[in-house]
Amino acid sequence: MNPRPLPEGPVPLLLVGLHGHGRSHLRALLPMAERGLVRLVGVCDPRPPGPDDDLEGHGPLPYFDDLDRALQRTGAHITLLVTPIHTHLPLARTVLEHGSHLLLEKPTTATLAELDELTNAVRDSGLACQVGFQSLGSSAIEHIRKLLAHKTIGALRGIGGTGTWKRTLAYYERAPWAGRRRLAGRDVVDGALTNPFAHMVATALAIADGGRHAPHRIEPELFHAHPIEADDTSCLRLHTHQGVPVCSAVTLCAPRSLPPTLHLHCEHARITFDYTLDRVTVHRPGQAPHTTTHQRTHLLDDLIAHLRHGRPLLVPPAATLGFTHVLEAVRTAPDPKPIPAEHQDVWREAGTTHRTVHGIVPLIRRSAEQMATFTELGAPWATPTRPLEARP
Repeated sequence: MNPRPLPEGPVPLLLVGLHGHGRSHLRALLPMAERGLVRLVGVCDPRPPGPDDDLEGHGPLPYFDDLDRALQRTGAHITLLVTPIHTHLPLARTVLEHGSHLLLEKPTTATLAELDELTNAVRDSGLACQVGFQSLGSSAIEHIRKLLAHKTIGALRGIGGTGTWKRTLAYYERAPWAGRRRLAGRDVVDGALTNPFAHMVATALAIADGGRHAPHRIEPELFHAHPIEADDTSCLRLHTHQGVPVCSAVTLCAPRSLPPTLHLHCEHARITFDYTLDRVTVHRPGQAPHTTTHQRTHLLDDLIAHLRHGRPLLVPPAATLGFTHVLEAVRTAPDPKPIPAEHQDVWREAGTTHRTVHGIVPLIRRSAEQMATFTELGAPWATPTRPLEARP
């Protein structure tokens, strides 16, 4: 296939997935449309916008409930897919078959085998595919890599991740696939580590080894406080192909939401990276912490620069290989275990159920500091899961 060249003016773009996270994409697209970078030529979703919906300031747009028809009618040069995880591969295939470049929301696919299929489909199409791990567009990552090369910081000894967010039962009632491991015979893998905190895992791997390699050993510990299939409180430790340990501990049952952070344990210093804020703080012994804030490139801007000027993509599917190995380990692990009621606070407020796991915030902080799993730290509700060796 010979991809169509981009037009000189605004790039025609189709948004697939109008509700939920699609709204944040609509908001992000508005300033891009106003400065003439893109032209939103339609929206596609099984559920139409309401009669008074101004689409986050875009105003009336052609609406479609069928992707094939949307692509035929709009002639979109770029398609933004913001759809449930288990639909990514089949919808991406449809987009590529119509000759449209693709910006695909993370996680890339629901299985490692599907990532192989997507990578092959993109290669065979001659089109471009960018995966929506927005944190990987942060210039903070390159800044951290330069810090790690400096003698006063020294070698990277490990990365711990802390993620403490609050999500109520309404979060899981918003869609049929939310909080599911499988749906209608298909893998979904909508767990805390693989969706809400997917950026944590992907960013840690990008810093440690570029994210394009299979980890050697993956130890998932998966639990849930909410009555769901997937995990909402989890810890996962892996070793990169270079042997660097990465330990991510997360929950969606914290008393309140705090910015997630990566803690880099280095030979002569510590680095904390608040990746949602693009904020890096260096802690050297005997010195005051030094904080810098960095710019972030929007991945749609990067995709268009790639198509116009040949600049390498920041997040092609191959850059998510390490993360997808983690997702595969979570997918094939035993089902998450319930956290007993005696270890939770549960209450009703604002029409939904809230849950907080006792002592979860200090537990997660200890995990990142000690690079230890929940079971190793003696959490009373935690039992170990068999470690998994990643496929070469």
